[in-house]
Amino acid sequence: MNLHQKNSNLDQNSELDPQVKLLISKMEKLNAPPLNQLSPEQARENMNAATALAGPPEPVALINNIRIPGPSGEIPIRIYKPENNGPFPALIYYHGGGWVTCSLDTHDNICRSFSNRARCVVASVDYRLAPEHKFPAAIDDAYYAAKWIFDNAKSIDCDSTRIAVGGDSAGGNLAAVVSILSRDRGIPDLIFQLLLYPVTDISNTNTVSYENFAEGCWLTKADMEWFRDHYLEKEDDCKNIHASPLLAKDLSGLPSAFIITAGFDVLRDEGEAYAQRLQQAGVSAYLSRYNSMIHGFLSMDGVIDKAKDAINEAATALDTAFYK
Repeated sequence: MNLHQKNSNLDQNSELDPQVKLLISKMEKLNAPPLNQLSPEQARENMNAATALAGPPEPVALINNIRIPGPSGEIPIRIYKPENNGPFPALIYYHGGGWVTCSLDTHDNICRSFSNRARCVVASVDYRLAPEHKFPAAIDDAYYAAKWIFDNAKSIDCDSTRIAVGGDSAGGNLAAVVSILSRDRGIPDLIFQLLLYPVTDISNTNTVSYENFAEGCWLTKADMEWFRDHYLEKEDDCKNIHASPLLAKDLSGLPSAFIITAGFDVLRDEGEAYAQRLQQAGVSAYLSRYNSMIHGFLSMDGVIDKAKDAINEAATALDTAFYK
């Protein structure tokens, strides 16, 4: 199986998209303190405010908030259903936010879009956040939610033979790790993983993309170090494969993957390295780099046109996996 790549070469003359440049310029004029100088509570407030960058919410046929049993109390999950009758395939979605910020609400627009365009139920998981709940709390919740949805698929009008996991940034990290855990534990049986600019190696900030985009391109190196320090209990945790799935020795037997990266993102290289590792392990992996984009751009579809293109491309990949 070949590793397909689109827009895979970042030309030396590549530039930020004009809409991205304008957004960054507006943010710089605010002279707000950087994320890495905020408390977790302040950072969460800022990320909640950033939902203004998302486009108008798409109507979906049904939204239902439920709570399921987890490893430490209940896990809130928001269920999105498309039009027509089920059972539907299901995407279990984990929001980004560095394991510290964001919520079901900050990623509502993405979940609505995927439900409609991939004709699937989306189960958005409100996993526990750090630093109140350190590694591996988020992973425990993410896996428990996936297993519960697999075991209880009929109750949410889902087909247990067509379940995928997905997420962006830290959520992409959780989706990749849940895929590994599901393979190793034999349940749930996943058919696909959708990884949007994922964190795959929290132990390494020495890549070319970290060097080139350490500052000035939305997510900074200092921001990622801030997230890591809040997330991990101890420094050695960064080398645990459930924190850094790129370090796993064996990636064979994992579900097919669709991976999006952004050209001007500190996480670009590790996301692309993960795609290559999957291909080397015999896993079908498709990599799509958006050269002129920054980290988190899919959540900015209200101000960045290419975000809509990326959402459509990811939804098409999901739909193909579900209905092929």
